[in-house]
Amino acid sequence: MSASPRSRKRATITDVAREAGVAASTVSRTFTKPGRVNAATRDHILEVADRLGYAPNPAARALESGRTNTLALLVPDITNPFFSGVIKGAERAAVASGRTLVLADTQESATTEAHIIRRLGPAVDGFVLAAARMPDDELRRVAELDAVTLVNRAIRGISCVVADYETGTRQIVDHLASLGHRSLLFLGGPPESWSGARRWAGLQAAAQAHGIAVRRFGPYSPTLGGGAAAADAAVAAGATAVVCHNDMLAIGVLRRMRERGVSVPEHVSVVGFDNIFGSDLCRPSLTTLAERTEDAGARAIEMLARQAYERVAVADELVLPTQLVVRESTGPAR
Repeated sequence: MSASPRSRKRATITDVAREAGVAASTVSRTFTKPGRVNAATRDHILEVADRLGYAPNPAARALESGRTNTLALLVPDITNPFFSGVIKGAERAAVASGRTLVLADTQESATTEAHIIRRLGPAVDGFVLAAARMPDDELRRVAELDAVTLVNRAIRGISCVVADYETGTRQIVDHLASLGHRSLLFLGGPPESWSGARRWAGLQAAAQAHGIAVRRFGPYSPTLGGGAAAADAAVAAGATAVVCHNDMLAIGVLRRMRERGVSVPEHVSVVGFDNIFGSDLCRPSLTTLAERTEDAGARAIEMLARQAYERVAVADELVLPTQLVVRESTGPAR
């Protein structure tokens, strides 16, 4: 007869010590300071612990070491497929290093982001903040108290992983110019978005080099729902090419264009950023700038771990390459 939930009991350090025939303190050292235990004794204790199903209590170990072996990843919108790549890469790196990853959604809010950081601060060893919405000075204060690495945000003195938007936006404008477009419209996202500002600056510089006129409309919500108003504005402006803040907004624009009977790319070309899952499945498939999101998440965790566990001061900026993926949503200017 199987045990009821009430009768189940995890093995304790005392159980392992009794079964292995050693002191409880020796079992403790085997898990916390294995180098101080004889190899044969250590192997014997680990075999007994595994057989009994014993695992050290993380809370107890945290009290002893001052570390929880837990890291936090904060993203602005967990439903945005862009962040699924960052999450996947971060989780992979955390598992590889023997740490636990806690995930939180800041709901595109700097206030919510700050609240979560205050609440989680005592329970984690550091934060990866993806597309952080808090102002620079507030993030610097956070970095004074906790180990922090940023993704898609750069602040002097804080380690970060960012995409090469300068080269990427040049690829976009080169592509549109080769199709005969002499003007383009940028449909911007949240005004506090660091990556949005970098994308806009890159588009301006590349357009100027080509002698192409460039305008910015927005801000628009970086979601499918934000695409309706953005598309209407682009149609009213008579744009032949639009570059959207991200793929979610771009796919929303494609849907609205189709509803209005505006043919893409025959009447207007549409470009996105991120190359999210589904950007090749919409119709027409979306031309977009691909970023290495999984790599960004993994490298951010690695940089954070160096700060949190090796006590290495890290203030590096890692720039990952981008690549334009040309699909059906761009074509010759009308």
